Amino acid sequence: MGPLSLPDEFDPAACLPAKVTENGVYHESRRGARLAAELVASGTPQDLRLAERVLDAVLACQERHSDDPHYGNFLWMAEDEAVEDLNAVEFNLEALIPMMVRHGERLPADAQARVLEAIRLGLREIERLDVLVAYSNIAMLDIVNTALGGELLDEAGIAARGYRKLVEWMAFTDQRGIPFEYNSPTYTPVVIRALKLLDELTRHSETRIRARTAAARLGLSAALHIHLRTGRWAGPHSRAYHPTVICETEPERLTFERWLEDGTLPAWLGDALHCRPREMQVDETAFPERDMSITTYHSRSFSLGTATSGFGGQANVMMVHYDRPGADRPGVLYTRYLVNDKWLGDFYHATDRTRSRNLIDEGRFYGVQSGSRAIGLYTPSRLSVTSSAEAALIFTDRAAIDGIWIGEARAPALPAVVGQDEVVVIESGAVRMAVRPLARTALGRSAPVRLVERGGNLVLQLYNYLGPEKRFWELNWPGAFYQGTPQCGLYLEVAERCQHANAPAFARTVSAGRLLDHTEPGFVYAGERERLWRVEYARDGALLGIEVDLMSWQLRRRWTEAGDLGWPMLASPIARETRSGEVIVGDARLRCGPEAGWLFACPERNRWVAGYHGLSPAPFELTVPGGRVSVEAMGTGTVVWDAGAVRVEAVSLAGMPHVEGGALQSLSTCLEGEHGIGH
Repeated sequence: MGPLSLPDEFDPAACLPAKVTENGVYHESRRGARLAAELVASGTPQDLRLAERVLDAVLACQERHSDDPHYGNFLWMAEDEAVEDLNAVEFNLEALIPMMVRHGERLPADAQARVLEAIRLGLREIERLDVLVAYSNIAMLDIVNTALGGELLDEAGIAARGYRKLVEWMAFTDQRGIPFEYNSPTYTPVVIRALKLLDELTRHSETRIRARTAAARLGLSAALHIHLRTGRWAGPHSRAYHPTVICETEPERLTFERWLEDGTLPAWLGDALHCRPREMQVDETAFPERDMSITTYHSRSFSLGTATSGFGGQANVMMVHYDRPGADRPGVLYTRYLVNDKWLGDFYHATDRTRSRNLIDEGRFYGVQSGSRAIGLYTPSRLSVTSSAEAALIFTDRAAIDGIWIGEARAPALPAVVGQDEVVVIESGAVRMAVRPLARTALGRSAPVRLVERGGNLVLQLYNYLGPEKRFWELNWPGAFYQGTPQCGLYLEVAERCQHANAPAFARTVSAGRLLDHTEPGFVYAGERERLWRVEYARDGALLGIEVDLMSWQLRRRWTEAGDLGWPMLASPIARETRSGEVIVGDARLRCGPEAGWLFACPERNRWVAGYHGLSPAPFELTVPGGRVSVEAMGTGTVVWDAGAVRVEAVSLAGMPHVEGGALQSLSTCLEGEHGIGH
């Protein structure tokens, strides 16, 4: 093999990859660390010589002043004057530590010593920062860097901190279902890759089992959100960067399939793609204390996802991916609340406050969804000096939209004004999307609803304000005029084109539903009462409703025809998770300790998989059609039933598994607390 092909953006003068922007040229330290690791892995004499120079450039980005509060961290860009992004140390060590574990001996002794000292300083900074386990992707980098770094340096105390933090992260997540940083096509892969590094490189067998168990559960969630027709990671997303939002990146299904091929995820997770209903709903909970749960509905040509509440400015709280036959990528509908006419930019270091590389959501959101129907309620996060405030529904690629209807009439040339009670129907690709505006607070003389083209997209704008710059005294709390937050709501329904004769027929169907949109009378708030906004939509025996308090902007209820909605850890036709000690999917049943347990079913292939995340060993029993697996007690681990062949992997297994109707194929376990240093 010859030398590694260098990336086009490699800057030989700086020995780092370069990013050219209109504000200058920047060199990212973490990309240099990754390149160094690739060069050392290549191992040719030419690459190893270059790797030393790249490593020198990376290490020059490390803060080496012992009196600096972030001694041992790294500059994000070589051009930065001080450490600002505290995550830089995690991303740099994520590359440097595995490089040294796998191939460190390929470097000269002096280079090895420099890198090991940089790792030692970086690990001290990581311990000082001690990032919250709720910050899922960075917490997982803390875990993998600390566990592997401690083993590399032969520092038992450091490694043990990493092992403990994995237990803590799983325990935090397993109280609710999915990671706090939920369903992110940008950051969930960071966690999955880190768990794979632990599986491959740690010497601590208990940590390997925990890492594989956590990866299986995260992989299951990811698989359930891959839309089969479009290949995209369906929303809602806690966080995602704009190229991912608008599908400029490769389909996430390809990434998932690579994870299956290279063993990052277990092969049985392929069943979650290939053996599932083409139409199904998936519900998961991240953190009910902050109303963080998600609903995703898959139809054959589209997916619709809605978050119960927003995660932050990079969230996609209401999102549709849909098939556009013959197009190079699917269509997307996503929502944002926008203030002062902000829009997208294309540069890294933004200087113009009205533009950035991501379109940040500046609103607070509550939503509810059942199947292909959803209600979304927005209010602005903050209005200071304001010239416009709007909820925006953004339909990508205006040129690929086949028809725009307002009520039962085709829209005139854009921009087009929409009446308050009119349903807007958008035809594109294989679907129709209907939007019915709900209550909006007019904060000025002009608060229109209109359709416009912007940046090549079709945008439905639901304004609270459009006018001269002003401040809103009445929105200040505490304040003498406050009567609640502004309202800006919408009802959204998505349908396959074949479901209705045409767009006017779809508009009539949506309009025929019974809509209750009621707001209690206003009053000047003194902190003592609620003012409720209640929205309910009913049609054909199905009901969907939500209620919020406008004074505190707090969710009060969500419901369907079946009653009030709860906070399921995982609910879908093929997989479920509970903490009740029992999980049932179809004809299969898992009984385990009263901690997180999940069950995945693929009866077509005679395959079932159960996971238990118990902190303490407990009895375990998996019953499937034609067979049963029972264990006297086990801690965290998985049991796979594959056409009667049984694989068991668990921490602190007590006794041999008993199998009826099949045979034990493999068994992997360890003693609780087994040490990893020197073994």
